Amino acid sequence: MTEGPQQRPLFALVIRLGAALVLSLMLVFVKLLGESGVHLLEILFWRQVVTIPLLAGWFYLSGRMILLKSGRMALHGRRAAYGFIGMVLNFGGVLLLPLAEATTFGFTSAIWAVILSALLLREQVGAYRWAAVILGFAGVVIIAQPGGGEIPLYGALVSLGAAFMIALISIQIRDLGKTEHPLTIVFYFSAFTTPILALAMPFVAQQHSPYQWGLLAGLALFGILGQFLLTAALRVGTVSTVIVMDYSAIIWATLFGWAIFDHLPPASTWIGAPLIIAAGVTIAWREHFLARKRQAELASRQLLPD
Repeated sequence: MTEGPQQRPLFALVIRLGAALVLSLMLVFVKLLGESGVHLLEILFWRQVVTIPLLAGWFYLSGRMILLKSGRMALHGRRAAYGFIGMVLNFGGVLLLPLAEATTFGFTSAIWAVILSALLLREQVGAYRWAAVILGFAGVVIIAQPGGGEIPLYGALVSLGAAFMIALISIQIRDLGKTEHPLTIVFYFSAFTTPILALAMPFVAQQHSPYQWGLLAGLALFGILGQFLLTAALRVGTVSTVIVMDYSAIIWATLFGWAIFDHLPPASTWIGAPLIIAAGVTIAWREHFLARKRQAELASRQLLPD
């Protein structure tokens, strides 16, 4: 059995906080690019293609080319497929919704993780987590107000789909992180998805102004850094522990949305967002509590005489 890296919970929390800020900035660049007329698929292409030479150069110059060697290429491919779908939905949600609302719907990834655990992993989910799932989706309904709210229903569904994919991806990254370096995971994500996006470029590519090129450069920079921080946090901390830090992104999304896009969330968002956040925090707390309980039970059994 392969041993994972040493767990450093507090360090993982700090890394995840940094990831929340960096990824919020990346989404600002996504939205500005969309408003300037750049196609979604081209945004995704430049987000991914820059990663490959930068990371390849880093591996070579640091003498760590060995990190590109992996015996888990099939799992890298599956992670890339899920990541590609998740990235399309995530960026699409940002283009369709205000930043604060798109970010809030992204918080439902913890809720989806509970549902996936019950349906796919056959994990027993107790009353606390099911109550949190109901609470979270109540918040979604309040914000989206299907059929009569200020938030486009289509955009809400796209963002919810992105959150679902993030739940799947987090589980996979946690598994990959036991044997793979964070930058290795990021590199192969781009290596698998860039050729697919390149096929679309002849149909969507266009000439860009210096302003648009600057936005694309910022997008690539913050995208690489954010992806690395996310992966690094999951390498030294558990999903249930670090995911709580993701909720700090609502602060940045609200501030950036107001300062850059002149948008303040409506009352429905101020009411629904705390419900979704409370649901996610409850799920994270409960999973942490159950994990510690299992560890204590295991330790007590090991102390029992044969």
